[in-house]
Amino acid sequence: MDNLAYIDDRNIKIKTELIDGKIFMMSPRPRVEHATVCTNIASEFRSYLKGKTCRAFCDGVDVFLDENNRFVPDTMIVCNPDIIKHDGIHGAPDLVVEVLSKTTAKNDRSKKKYTYAKYGVKEYWIVDVWSKSVEVYYNQDSWFILDNIYYYLTDEEIAENNNMSDNDIDKIKEYTDFIKVSICDNLIVKLKDIFEYV
Repeated sequence: MDNLAYIDDRNIKIKTELIDGKIFMMSPRPRVEHATVCTNIASEFRSYLKGKTCRAFCDGVDVFLDENNRFVPDTMIVCNPDIIKHDGIHGAPDLVVEVLSKTTAKNDRSKKKYTYAKYGVKEYWIVDVWSKSVEVYYNQDSWFILDNIYYYLTDEEIAENNNMSDNDIDKIKEYTDFIKVSICDNLIVKLKDIFEYV
């Protein structure tokens, strides 16, 4: 078996995004936590969408918004089958999820977020694996408005941080342990499922 550390990798394609006409290098190998969260979210989406018109896609599928903007979201939902082509998505997905990494966080929170809104993405999630949080934005007049920031805490963390009773924990969890996906009638994603194994 070859020692993979010494394989000539000059012909390996580097993952890039085109943002406002500028090429940005992406992390070629995401951290395990990043990949885990992307897989968890895509699995939840795919499970719900099976047999429906909308489709979920995971990292690696290009989104072509125009000649100057080609993004590679971590996870997305596309409900218009006409924009799904063999080489990627040609138009705005309905929902985009970006999982922050040190190399992409700035663009995920600024240029890409602005461009996604401008082109009509209806819902945008920014997931932070370090703080175990999900920011959910809704598009209003081509601008993303923050709906909520959801933090994942175990029952033990909630009780420890707030000295709450089990009854109080149950009341809080009614509102904070899941995210309702606005573009799908009954799609609810639990935070514990997003951050499982992280």
